This record gives sequence, structure tokens and C-alpha cells, in this order.
Amino acid sequence: MLLLGIDVGTSSVKVSVVDAATHQCVASAHYPETEAEIIAPHAGWAEQSPDQWWEYVKQAILKCNAAGNYDPQDISAIGIAYQMHGLVLVDKDGHVLRNAIIWCDSRAVETGNKAFEEMGREYCLRQLLNSPGNFTASKLAWVKENEPAVYEKINKIMLPGDFIAFKMTGDITTTNSALSEGIFWDFRKEGLSSDIMRYFGFDESLIPAIQPLFSSHGYLKASVASRLSLKQGIPVAYKAGDQPNNALSLNVMEPGEVAATAGTSGVIYGVSDELGYDAYSRINSFAHVNHSEALRRIGILLCINGTGIFNRWIRTVTGAAQSYATLNEAAASVPVGAEGLLAIPFGNGAERMLNNQIIGAHFEQIDLNKHGIAHMVRAVQEGIAFSFRYGLDIMRENGMNPQVVRASSANLFLSDVFTKAFAGVNQVSVEFYEGDGSYGAAIGAGIGSGVFANTTEAAAGRKSVAKVAPSHSTLYEERYSAWKESLETRIAQLKQHEIVQVN
Repeated sequence: MLLLGIDVGTSSVKVSVVDAATHQCVASAHYPETEAEIIAPHAGWAEQSPDQWWEYVKQAILKCNAAGNYDPQDISAIGIAYQMHGLVLVDKDGHVLRNAIIWCDSRAVETGNKAFEEMGREYCLRQLLNSPGNFTASKLAWVKENEPAVYEKINKIMLPGDFIAFKMTGDITTTNSALSEGIFWDFRKEGLSSDIMRYFGFDESLIPAIQPLFSSHGYLKASVASRLSLKQGIPVAYKAGDQPNNALSLNVMEPGEVAATAGTSGVIYGVSDELGYDAYSRINSFAHVNHSEALRRIGILLCINGTGIFNRWIRTVTGAAQSYATLNEAAASVPVGAEGLLAIPFGNGAERMLNNQIIGAHFEQIDLNKHGIAHMVRAVQEGIAFSFRYGLDIMRENGMNPQVVRASSANLFLSDVFTKAFAGVNQVSVEFYEGDGSYGAAIGAGIGSGVFANTTEAAAGRKSVAKVAPSHSTLYEERYSAWKESLETRIAQLKQHEIVQVN
């Protein structure tokens, strides 16, 4: 019996087919070959086309089928992971009304900040575990205020994974986890937040039917099944945001366990059994995949927008490498600390852990007689690792103290420079596991369809394939101190500029 996992990322869609009996991935593919575009019609905006996502999903599945490693008719269930916090709007006929406003879009920051103050900071943190911030509810409020003609046509709002499931099945559903990541969920009442809906003036009819995360979210339509050579009527049995799903794929399910990713954005994600929150909403708390009223499991999420996208940028603008592998080799040719060069990676919109400020990306302490491309690449990768340390210190303030972090061998964790810097500056060991987001989505499909009795059975046999212990910690600590001083100087300068502008 086979399971199909779909991971709708920012850069591409990846799919994997997993054998339920052996838990092994028998085939995987991604589409497109080049990184997908982020549409930015104005500074701080970030959009993508939901219909383009759907096209990528179809092409990735067909590409995977073409490998010839399995019979597509043997696939019995589908799971979907997706980029979090996005907003998809459809009319009564299911047509997309505008591009999706995606996770790194900053236009709704002030909308969310205003709601945080007017609804009450203490109330929002106690009930929602977060500030409305720059999340899906605030993005919808932005559309309501700035695009009223579009807003009037909305029949349903969806998260990105809800939309892909709708295209596959014709049914529109959502989950408590999805609504929590959009800041629509009241954790004290374990239901849709009537106060958020009332404050923003949203009609509850806009919210899809709420289903358990591990359950049927519809059955594959005949037309889609025929196009993709799949069996009509198999269930979409799981939907989860990419970070909760990544935690599932790494068997991070119980309090104290921690996962990390370093793709376009960077994330540290830990599990807690408490309804905790950061007083400044610099880190966020969402319903984990196994959260319920009876079994409290909260995902504590640190998100850094400017991570892998900075690594991609340095590759593009320098022309230093034809592949990330050669880029990583260039970085490794330079000593720890990049001979004094510093890189601050916050150039992809408002950063939550920096109180939703837009800091920008910067190089500092450039020596024109010493530093070259390899130094820049190393400084970028170390600067990204340092940004994880800055965020992990916030998580430590809030009671999350990992000694071990689990990760997949993917994206920036393929770089020896980045991985050693991450382990060294954070003083944690990094355990690597096979499988990625699409693998996790396939496993989730197995749980939701009943192929696996529970998450414990689904994780049977999962063992780490490699481990990196912290080293050079004193040297990394010295470089981090310089990096942090530079960052905080920039933050202070930005605040002073804002004061001058107001006065």
C-alpha cells in the first residue's frame, strides 16, 4: 500500500510516494526545476498564484509517476503540507479572486498591531496565544479595508493546503491547526474565535467546515484522478502547515522535542503541553498536529524570514557557483568567522522575532583588501546561524531549552559550514533523519486514513542517520557577540529614525 505526500513550498512543490509497510520513500520529485517566483508589486508585499501552485502539484505528481518505481493505482491516500499563514480567497464558483498573500508579506503588520492593542494584549495572548500580527486574519482584514470589491465576492477563505485539497476533491475544509496559524482559534474555548471575527467584522460563513486534522478532507475527483493516473475516490486524509508537518516527519510529537528547518525561511519548532506564549509575540504558539482538547500539544514556533532566501540571493548576485554544493565548498575554504566579515540576513519582510520590524539585509566590516566572494558566502551562512541563536535565546526565555535539535538533510543543512555554525553557536547537537516535508505529508496521510493506528506506529523504526555535535563554541560565541551588537545597533538606529520622523 502506497501513500502520496505533497509539500506546497514557496520555492517549489515536492511530492513523495511512501510504502506504508516499510516506511521507505519509493519515489520523489519536485516542480518547477527553477525556484518559483514571489510576486512583489510593492515593497514588503509577497504574493503567489494559487492556480500556479495547483499546476505545480499536478506536474510534480506526473513527474514522480514517470520514474516508473510504482503503480500510481496502488496509492491509497494523500497528505498535504503547505507554506503557513497564506490567504487564498475564492468566490461561490470556487474561482480564485486574487493572488494569495503569502507568509512573508508585510502589508498587514499595522492592521495586526492595531488589533493587538484594541482587543487587548493580555486578552490576545491568553486566548489566541499570539498577537494577530501579520497572520492570515490580519491579511483578510487588509483585503476587507483596501480591496472591498474583492472582499464582497469572497465565499470562502483558505490556507494554501486547504486550496490544494479543494482542487483535488471539490470539498473545502480546514482544521484547528490551520485556524490557529491564521490567528482565528481561541485556545481557551477550543473553537473559532468569535471575538476575532467580531473585531474584524468577518462573517463566520467565510470559514470552511472544521475537520480533525487526521481525517478525510474529501475524496479524489474522477477528473483529477484520470489526469494524474490515480485511483478515483482515495481520500485526502491529512493537511498541515509545513512546520508542524516537518515536526511530524521528524517524530517531534511530545513536550520538549524540537525540530529545525532552514529553507526559504528558517524555523525552530518545539512541542509543549502548556498554553504558553511570549509576552511580545516574538515567537508563536499554534496547535500541533496532535493537539486536541483532551491532549494538549502546542507547537512553539520561531520563524526567521531571511534565511535560505539570503543564501539564494548571494548565489544569484555573485555568480559564484553553478550549484549550492559548490557554493558550500567556497564557504568552507574560509576560516570560521569569515575573517571578520558579518552578514545580517533580515531582508525578507518584517521579522516577528524583531517585533515585526523591517531591518533589511546588510554586510558589515568589509575589508576591500581581504574579503572576497567566499568570505561573503561564509558570512551569509554564519549570519543565518547567528539569527537562529538570537531566536533560540528568546525560546529559552520562554522555557524551551533543547539539547538536541532534529532536522532533515536538506536546504541549508546540506552545508557543513552552516550546520557546524548552527550547532556551535546554539550549543546543541543536530540529529539528522531521512525524509522531508513531502515524506511527512505521506505519513500523515497514513495516519488520517487509518493505515497507521496512531502516530507511534507511524514513527516505528525512525532512527537518526547522522549527528553533528557542537564545536568551536568559544569562537562562534565571540563572532555572535559582534554580530548581535551590530544588529542591535541597527535596531536602535531604526527606532531613532522613526522617532525623528514622527517628531
